[in-house]
Amino acid sequence: SLDGLIARSMRNLEVIQKFVATHPWLSFLAKDPATVSNTSVCLTISDLDKAQVKTLIALLERNKVAYDIGAYRDAPAGLRIWCG
Repeated sequence: SLDGLIARSMRNLEVIQKFVATHPWLSFLAKDPATVSNTSVCLTISDLDKAQVKTLIALLERNKVAYDIGAYRDAPAGLRIWCG
């Protein structure tokens, strides 16, 4: 059901929120918590430059951990996680 899908995306977002809260090198691209998406969650990694983020994304894909997890082309280097 639609309600079930929304609940699942909110639970997945909660997992990411908890992880971000305990890892200072990771943050939400949206600075206002009210604008953080519960479906396409965009994150930035403060300790890595653009090339290093690209290497991380390639490593995740190569090891079959995540696919298509890179930030949108026009966004700052980071991760985009589908929670929906």
